[in-house]
Amino acid sequence: MAGGIVRGEPRTVPPAVVSATMLKPLSDHVVIEPLKEEVKKGGIIIPDTLKKERPERGKVIAVGPGKAMENGTRLPMDVKKGDIVIFTKYGPNEMKIDDKEYLIARAEDILAIVDSK
Repeated sequence: MAGGIVRGEPRTVPPAVVSATMLKPLSDHVVIEPLKEEVKKGGIIIPDTLKKERPERGKVIAVGPGKAMENGTRLPMDVKKGDIVIFTKYGPNEMKIDDKEYLIARAEDILAIVDSK
């Protein structure tokens, strides 16, 4: 389909228009930078480029203000900028900015925060 968006491919934003630091998610959305991991199987390190699976871990780059409730208040977000999170594999939407891939997920797509302590 010429000129259209192909399902499954990340949306690409022109570099002059926006940078990752300018993204301000709305509602309960979170911008995540995927973490590429190497997996060891039987002592052999398999690079993520060969695995071709979408990552399920990432670093939170930006957090929205929280979901608006019917009474006008906002539900506070459980994650904050800098958190390493585990999220559902196919829930977030992909976005490419300056040839770098980011994910935009809803709070409900985030399953856990990785405790670095």
